Amino acid sequence: MVSSVKRTVRIKTEQHVLPDLPPVENFPMRQWSIEIVLLDEEGKEVPATIFDKVIYHLHPTFSNPNRTFTDIPFRIEEQGWGGFPLDISVVLLEKAGERKITHDLNFLQESYEVDHVIQVPLNKPALTTELAKSGSIEDTAPKRKATSVAEPKAKKAKTASASTIKGNVDLEKLAFGLTKLKEEDLVGVVQMVTDNRTSDMNVTNNIDDGEFIIDLYSLPDGLLKSLWDYVKKNTD
Repeated sequence: MVSSVKRTVRIKTEQHVLPDLPPVENFPMRQWSIEIVLLDEEGKEVPATIFDKVIYHLHPTFSNPNRTFTDIPFRIEEQGWGGFPLDISVVLLEKAGERKITHDLNFLQESYEVDHVIQVPLNKPALTTELAKSGSIEDTAPKRKATSVAEPKAKKAKTASASTIKGNVDLEKLAFGLTKLKEEDLVGVVQMVTDNRTSDMNVTNNIDDGEFIIDLYSLPDGLLKSLWDYVKKNTD
């Protein structure tokens, strides 16, 4: 298992009404912006130098909805009249992986901050150097296995049966693909499941034994699709 540490990513949102622009569907047009920073061990904001780039996946109604920024603090500015769930991909230095964060872009306050905890590997020298600027670099990851998967079993094995398909994802292929991931990529799987965890999901995190056990049947369709896309991307 690759050693890793936790870091807190803060997403800072500001917005205000643009009184000179006409409303849309009775909603005022607004100017909004987002910046991304880290928090150190004392809770103070520090530059997010551990990221190589940040990609904002805007609502498809925006022109060029996937926006990439490489300059700290990865600030994006836009105009719009409605909020939406905004997926943000933060890409670590030295190709150390990508973490996806879903941010609730809303206009309830003129400014607000939301914190997310991510796991960052310690096997890249330049990344580790930048991590040291925001806190301890002592390993906080489980010491043994990163991920165990409760593999689905078909009732009668012919081809993929309906019992192994959920949300258009073949769970047997997904379970097999997870076993083929590199150790550093398994950290991303743990992060995705943890970030999207609900009470309906059967997930066990045995920290003492270093096990993270997932019952694939209990995962929602959207998360299964994201995991399948992640596995294909990192095993092709």
